[in-house]
Amino acid sequence: MRVAILGGSFNPVHVGHLFLADGVLSGLGYDRIVLIPAFQSPFKIGASGASPRDRLDMLAASIAGDPRLTIDDCEIRREGVSYTIDTIAGIRTRYGLKGKPGLILGDDLAPAFSRWRKADEIARQADIIIARRLFNPPNQGDSAPSGEGLPKGKDPDFPFPYTGLNNEVINVSSRLVREKILQGENWRYLVPAGARFIIEDRNLYRTGNKDKAEDSKASPGITWETAVLLENASREALSLSRFLHSRNTALLAWDLCVKYRLDPLAGYLAGMTHDICKPMDNGELLRLARKDGGTITRLEQEKPALLHGRAAAVLLEKKYGITNSEILEAVRYHVAASRDMGALAKVVYIADKIEVSRDWVNPALRDLSGTADLDRLFETVLEHTVACLRDQRKEVSRETLRLLAALDTRKRHEKKN
Repeated sequence: MRVAILGGSFNPVHVGHLFLADGVLSGLGYDRIVLIPAFQSPFKIGASGASPRDRLDMLAASIAGDPRLTIDDCEIRREGVSYTIDTIAGIRTRYGLKGKPGLILGDDLAPAFSRWRKADEIARQADIIIARRLFNPPNQGDSAPSGEGLPKGKDPDFPFPYTGLNNEVINVSSRLVREKILQGENWRYLVPAGARFIIEDRNLYRTGNKDKAEDSKASPGITWETAVLLENASREALSLSRFLHSRNTALLAWDLCVKYRLDPLAGYLAGMTHDICKPMDNGELLRLARKDGGTITRLEQEKPALLHGRAAAVLLEKKYGITNSEILEAVRYHVAASRDMGALAKVVYIADKIEVSRDWVNPALRDLSGTADLDRLFETVLEHTVACLRDQRKEVSRETLRLLAALDTRKRHEKKN
């Protein structure tokens, strides 16, 4: 196996790092790239940013599913300033390499290579690969056709044997990403998705920066990593049209949560998963729904599909470890509603009924969502939904009827007073 080493601070890892690794794999015939985050680079002492654990987690989340890439935490475990000669020796021993490992350098670092500790020994112990990192055309004679390497040789500006890689340059750096995050500029697609979720969940690099939804009430224990895990689970479980409905529900729930000062990520997660059990057969729906301890009504016995909300709430809690009561309540009650619904449950009920892919929705309901308070919007959508069910001669659930009766009693009381 041919192995190459790509070290760096990875603070944070960005698409340029992985694009470069892919270029070495495909262009130079290496089998695996070992990504080695430094505990502390001798050239970046005092650099601010994420913790070593944060940087390791961002790397791991960014390369999931690619067996050509691996992470070695040897420099973080050693702590202190990292020296490449020590890292190469450890990699050769532990990985049982028969030949020399490749050592990937950017052309931005190459001019200073002679100042590295034991640079001559590094050049003997590893095959040096110099890749383009600077955003400018390569000099004639220092490059090869795209994706190919130069034969080993020497260059006046780099007096060691090396292989040149004429890779395409992605004009991004970790420093650029950090600065964009700090300044509130667009940065999210400069890093792999896995790293983005960790940056957002842990609020990395954001000193003094604020997000649009910062004033929303945050629910503890809800992360973007969890939301994405469940979004992928929904995509795998549902038909395409049902998944798109779920995502549209999640998006509208997010927007409504921002409007009504609720936690938008909780709304997104509940909206995304509200139909996750929709494809299950009747037996599975009944089995899951019974685990919530509630009564199975006659109508639910006759039409177990009505239990998909209750089943989904159980699935989220038992399989995926979701313990947020507001999310579970929202998923549970999105089918029939309930007198016990809180604000988030009302938001998800509304979003499920009027999201954009439902082309039969009265436009007035969507217009109302931009102006009405939450209770008025919920009651209007509920009444419209019940009217549609009755027009289709469908039976309305007992819980929905109880809710309607409670709302009617409240309205009569308010009118009387």
